[in-house]
Amino acid sequence: MSVEKETFFNRELSWLGFARRVLCLVEQPDMPLFERVKFAGIMGMLHDEFFMKRVSGLKRQMKKRSTKVSLDGLPPDEEFAACRAELQSQDTLLGRLVEESLRPALKAAGLPLGDLTDLTEPQRQFLRTTFIDNIQPILTPLAVDAEHPFPFISSGTLNLAVLIPVADQDEPRFVRIKVPDNRPRWVALPDGAGFVPLERVIAANLDRLFPASPPAEVHTFRVTRGAEGEASPVAEATDADEGEEPGSILKIVTRELKSRRFAGVVRLQVNAAMPDWLCDWLAQRLEIGPEDVYHSSTFLGLSDLMKVPFPGHPELRYPPHEPATHPRLADLPAGTGAIFEEIARGDILVHHPYHSFDTSVLRFLTSAAADPGVLAIKLTIYRTSGDSPIVRALMEAARRGKQVAVLVEVTARFDEAPNIAWGKLLENEGVHVAYGVERLKTHVKLALVVREEGQRIRRYAHIGSGNYHTGTARIYEDIGILTCDPELCGEAAAVFDELTGATPRTDYQHILVAPTFMRARFLDLIRREIEHAKAGRPSGIVAKMNQLQDRVMISELYLASQAGVPIKINVRGLCCLRPGVPGMSENIQVFGVVSRFLEHCRIYRFENGGKPEFLIGSADWMKRNLDNRVETIVPVRDEAVKRGLAEILAVYDRDNSSVWDCRPDGTYVRRTPPEGAAPLAAQPEFIRLAAQGQGPPAPKPRRRSRRRRPAP
Repeated sequence: MSVEKETFFNRELSWLGFARRVLCLVEQPDMPLFERVKFAGIMGMLHDEFFMKRVSGLKRQMKKRSTKVSLDGLPPDEEFAACRAELQSQDTLLGRLVEESLRPALKAAGLPLGDLTDLTEPQRQFLRTTFIDNIQPILTPLAVDAEHPFPFISSGTLNLAVLIPVADQDEPRFVRIKVPDNRPRWVALPDGAGFVPLERVIAANLDRLFPASPPAEVHTFRVTRGAEGEASPVAEATDADEGEEPGSILKIVTRELKSRRFAGVVRLQVNAAMPDWLCDWLAQRLEIGPEDVYHSSTFLGLSDLMKVPFPGHPELRYPPHEPATHPRLADLPAGTGAIFEEIARGDILVHHPYHSFDTSVLRFLTSAAADPGVLAIKLTIYRTSGDSPIVRALMEAARRGKQVAVLVEVTARFDEAPNIAWGKLLENEGVHVAYGVERLKTHVKLALVVREEGQRIRRYAHIGSGNYHTGTARIYEDIGILTCDPELCGEAAAVFDELTGATPRTDYQHILVAPTFMRARFLDLIRREIEHAKAGRPSGIVAKMNQLQDRVMISELYLASQAGVPIKINVRGLCCLRPGVPGMSENIQVFGVVSRFLEHCRIYRFENGGKPEFLIGSADWMKRNLDNRVETIVPVRDEAVKRGLAEILAVYDRDNSSVWDCRPDGTYVRRTPPEGAAPLAAQPEFIRLAAQGQGPPAPKPRRRSRRRRPAP
C-alpha cells in the first residue's frame, strides 16, 4: 500500500461514503415512510450532482491523459473505476429499496406509486383523458433515420425510446419522445388513490400518437451532462484576458450557462429491460463508452421523488417542526429599533432551523430596511430563495434612500442564473451591486447594518455559516451571531470594502479572511495546541464542518495527534483524514450526523491551555475554501455565546443514535445507545431545547465607548 493510501482517504470515495450513509436512511425501517421516499429522492439528486461535478472532472482528466493523482495516489482512470463500482453498488441497492420496500409500503398505505396493472377502468380512462387534453399537445415525436439526425438530448430530462415496426425492414424505426418537464412528473389519480409517473402515462397511450403503427417496444432513458463544457469560460476568465472589458463576469457566466447545456455526456441511464443493442446504439450516438451506461431497475430521475405531493397521513412524516423564536427576541417591543437595542445588550447566538430565521436574521434585515436611523446595509448573496423577502427588503431600503451594497456571487454552482437575475433586479432599484471577486468565488456569509444613534454611528452585523435563503433555513442546520461588537463590525466593514473596492486589506486583527490569512492563522492555532500539550497544559481541538480535504491541514492535525492533542472532527460529508491509526492519528475521532436536517454549520474550538477559543463562519478545511475563495471565520468574543457553542458541541458528543463514527479503514458505523440507556439524537434534542426556550442568559449591557466611530 502506498504512503498516500495509508495516510489519506480518497476524496471522491469519501463523498460517496456520505451518500451511502444517506442511503441507510432510505433503508431504515423505523423512519417515517414519506421521509424514506424523500431520502430516496435526495439520493437521486446526490448522484446527479456527483456525475455533473466530479465524474465530469475525472472524465476530462482521462481525456487529457492527465498524470495528476488523487490525495491517496490514484490516477484518474483508477479513481473513476472505483467511483463507478461504488455508484453501481449504491444504485442497485437504491433500486431494490424503491421496488421491494418503498413502493409496496406506499401501496399498503393506499398510495401506490407507478402501478398501471392494478388500475380500475375509470382510473385508466381518467389517465387517457388527461393524456389527450393535457399531455399529447405538448409532445413532439422525433424520428431518427437517413433524413432525420439523432436529436440533441438535454441533461436531466426523461426520454422515451419508441421502436416502431417498419414494413419490409428488419430493424424498427427509432423515435425519441421527450417527457415534458413542464408537466407534473407524478400524475395524481382521482380521490387520492395514488400516482402514476408521467412517462408511464405517455407510454400507455402511444396509440394516440402512432395509430397506424403501434410501437413494438418502449424504453426510458436519461442523460447527464457535465456541469461545464470542455473549457469553462469562468476558468478561462481567471487567466489574464485583456480581451474582456471590466465587469464582464456577467457575460462570462452567461456564456458558461449556455455552454453547459451542450457539455459532454457523462452518464446514460436506461431502464433494465432495454436491449443491449439499443443501449450500444444510444451510447454511440451520444459519443460515450459502455462504462458510461448505467442500468436501473426502478424509475429514472429519482430526484423527483422529493416532489411527490403525498396528501395527508401525518403519521408517515416527521412530526411537524416550527422553529422557535430565540428567547431574547420573543417579546421585543414594537418598532424597528427594538432588535438593535437587544443586540446592543450583548451578542445573540441563533441556531437554525431550531431558532426561527424569520424572527431573527430576516427581522434584522427588514428592520434595517424600515428603520429611519439606518443609513446603510451591506450583504453577501451566495444562494437565496426564489421569492426572496431579503431581496425585497434590500430594494425597499434603497427606495427609502439608504445606501445598499450587495455582493452577488454569480459563479455559485447551479445558482448562476437566478443570482444574475437578482443582481439586475437590485441594480434597477438603485442598489450598488458587485459581482464577485476577480479569480475567486465569494463564499462569505455576512450582513452589515450601519445605524445612526444620537450623535454616533454604530455598526451591527450578522455573521453566519449559512446562505441568506429563507427556504433552506428551515432544512439546513446553521449558526449565526448578531453582534454590534465594534472591533468585529469594523473588520466586517473592511471585508465589504475589500469585496466591493477590489483593494486587498492586510490589517485584520480578529477576522480570519481567506485566501490571504485564514490558512496561516488556523495552522498557528493548531500548533499552539501542540505547544500546550507538550507543556502539559490543557489542549484539544473540536472542529465541526461540512468537508475536510486539505492535505496541509490534515498533516498538521496528524502532528497534533502525535503530540497528544485530543481532536474531534464532526464532519458531515467527505473526510480525507484517516482517524485512529496508531502512531499517526490515534488521538483523532471523526464522526458526523446524517438526519432530518442537513448539517451545515462550521464551529471551531481550540482549548488554549484552559481558556477555550471559539470561531465560526463560512469555511471548511478544504483547499478550495482556504486558497480559492473569499471566506470569513470570526472569533467569538461574547462569553454567553461561547457557552452556547460549547453546549451545541456537547449535544453532538452525547448523541448515541444518529452519529456515524469513522473507522481507520474508512467505514462508518452508526452509534447505538448503550444497554439500558435512553436514545438521544442531536437534532431532536436541539428541537426540544429551542422549544423550551433554553439558551444562554442575556449578558450585561456593553459599555459604550466615548470615542466616536467613523461613518461608513
